[in-house]
Amino acid sequence: MIRSVVVGVGSELPQNIMTNNDLAKFVDTSDEWITERTGIRARHIAGEGETTKTLAVAAARQALSNAGLSIEDVDLIILATSTPDHTFPATATEVQAELGITKGAAFDLQAVCSGFVYALTTADALLKAGQATCALVIGSETFSRILDWSDRATCVLFGDGAGAFVLQAQKGGNAGILGSKLRSDGRHCMKLYVDGGPSTTRTVGHLRMEGREVFKHAVVNMAENMLEVTTAAGIAMADIDWFVPHQANKRILDSTASKLGVAREKFIITLDHHGNTSAASIPLAFNHGLQNGLIKRGQLVLMEAMGGGFTWGGVLLRF
Repeated sequence: MIRSVVVGVGSELPQNIMTNNDLAKFVDTSDEWITERTGIRARHIAGEGETTKTLAVAAARQALSNAGLSIEDVDLIILATSTPDHTFPATATEVQAELGITKGAAFDLQAVCSGFVYALTTADALLKAGQATCALVIGSETFSRILDWSDRATCVLFGDGAGAFVLQAQKGGNAGILGSKLRSDGRHCMKLYVDGGPSTTRTVGHLRMEGREVFKHAVVNMAENMLEVTTAAGIAMADIDWFVPHQANKRILDSTASKLGVAREKFIITLDHHGNTSAASIPLAFNHGLQNGLIKRGQLVLMEAMGGGFTWGGVLLRF
């Protein structure tokens, strides 16, 4: 059996850190208000010369270095992002060129905050089908560029960053992606969206969100999807070593853990320092767990996300 094994992980964050107190200088809010409602204390904001591409390239290079592989080994790049450098070409092709990779395929995937689990599932399918042997799967976002900085309901939530996995097709062994499940329901698309686009307003637009509706659907959808993924793989929820969820809101994560009857201590949390980095949040959190000695080889890790669309999905991995 061919399995898609994670052989390297990397991440990158912009240099500029914006705290809640920094936000309170120009938005009617406070550190206490934001922390109590979201769990977020700070986020990284892309500065001059920092883009979705540059963050993705840095994360990819770190992941390749950690894997002990070179650019010659990579024949597939999937970049999950809702904030590409250009409408086209795909930012993934720009990453490909910057890295010096000249073989295989590169494309963007847009599923908002669920983008990374969608990209992992897509890469897994292509590796198993023999379309590629080694994939860079990247989540990279610069959501600060689409925020309305006068809207305290949204601008306090998001940050910028990138994370990357190197997936390699391997035969034998028990490591790799064990299962995944992707879902969407377009009836709720206007509950979390950007009010612009090339075909409609001819502008980039700003992020808009109905917070309470998103919260309600996130807890139900994420919990149900986690159960579907583990059940299909024949893995008990109690056997999962670490949960690496999309980092949206501490209340969502606490409610999801409670609904599943899972110890909160099993959740890798980084939103207090990163905020919501959309498609980058899961690989950023995974790398945090890895660098801090939490996630170890052989452990079972369940990744789960929900985003605009609505889209949602989960990936079960033996690292």
